[in-house]
Amino acid sequence: MQDITPNIASINWQSVTESMNTAGYAIIPGLVSAEDCNELIQNYGNSSAYRKTVVMERYRYGLGEYKYFNYPLPSLVQQVRERVYPNLAPIANNWMRVLNIDKTFPDTFAELQQLCHANKQEKPTALILKYGPGGFNTLHQDLYGDVYFPMQLVMFLNEPGEDYTGGEFVLTEQVPRAQSKAIVLKPRKGDVLVFTTNFRPVKGTKGYYRANMKHGVSALHSGERYTLGIIFHDALS
Repeated sequence: MQDITPNIASINWQSVTESMNTAGYAIIPGLVSAEDCNELIQNYGNSSAYRKTVVMERYRYGLGEYKYFNYPLPSLVQQVRERVYPNLAPIANNWMRVLNIDKTFPDTFAELQQLCHANKQEKPTALILKYGPGGFNTLHQDLYGDVYFPMQLVMFLNEPGEDYTGGEFVLTEQVPRAQSKAIVLKPRKGDVLVFTTNFRPVKGTKGYYRANMKHGVSALHSGERYTLGIIFHDALS
């Protein structure tokens, strides 16, 4: 796989920060090459690369399956975790500050991982997801223990409208005493979506409050859809 570090360094992080603060998500277009996307899909059948497979319908999570990677992670995934995290930590720490949450995230990914392991969260959380016709993912949040980073990524590995139809990425935002708002996104192959793990701050007339957010995938009409999820904190199991 390619060294993705230069691509990450060229990201307009000010734009990402503004989008995360105002919407709870940001799309980074074309971060991953088509060749790397194809390689990740081709390796889906390599059982030695994964520690656990989850068939969604068994747990009423949806229709499809996903696999958690083993350590060591693929180099591209490890690079993203290490290089993207330091750019998101200041956003996360500002969110904690304005919401008066007594929590501070470390500056580096290595320090975050040490914090997870000190709390017995030692299992990798990076995962690859596969959906076929009719496949979907129910609205949820990816919280794997007491230590969790409030932002995560999803990498889109094939092209909507060509490789599959339907299968839009869905975010819902719930503000206090109001109906939920749905956000429907269709990133392209190689794009990366950064989004909040469970809430974002919203400024009201009396200061900031939490808008809780969940994410999922709408039903596919045809084809196969692959994505790769990168969660920064590790899991208990």
